[in-house]
Amino acid sequence: MPHLRFATAQSLFEAFPELANKATVAPGNELPIPYLVRLSAQGKFDEAVAFCAHLLPRREAVWWACGSVRAFLGAGLRAASPALTAAEIWAHEPTTDHRASALRIGQQSDDADPLTWLALSAGWSGGALGPNPHNTVPVPVYLTARAARIAIFLSARYLATADQAERQGACIAEGIRLADPDDDTRQGGRVVGLHQGGRMGLRDR
Repeated sequence: MPHLRFATAQSLFEAFPELANKATVAPGNELPIPYLVRLSAQGKFDEAVAFCAHLLPRREAVWWACGSVRAFLGAGLRAASPALTAAEIWAHEPTTDHRASALRIGQQSDDADPLTWLALSAGWSGGALGPNPHNTVPVPVYLTARAARIAIFLSARYLATADQAERQGACIAEGIRLADPDDDTRQGGRVVGLHQGGRMGLRDR
């Protein structure tokens, strides 16, 4: 079994107190994946997305958010989006230059657009706060997760009511796959893919 970033759901909440303050389902000493599955089963989609975004390493979180937003927007996705492209390029090849490009595009884009937050999720994956090269204050570790969560939330608003339960469940199922490819709790969940619906993940590369 792959090594998860956190041994228990509680340990994740201890690392991110702001997330814990908004939780409505107590985790106890539950393992992260069963807790995430329980959130999804109880229809706590917002909390499940937030938890999964913090559970995943930053690169996987960006990739997951890109795939989820693609799936949610569907035909409404613009054919060419600099923000989405920048985020996916960074996820494929997480270099400093790609991160800086994603950050620049995200900061210049509309913050009501979910694609903007995809670029920001990649742009906030490292480096320092602010454009000043002499600024030594590092980007907080939670900003990628926060931006990924916002991107998914904003794009989920475009789902038809009849499709919400299935699409949202598939989103969480894909997050679980990226966190733990060997997990067997995703029965019945369709995996969200990237690029013409194909199942393509960082661990496939």
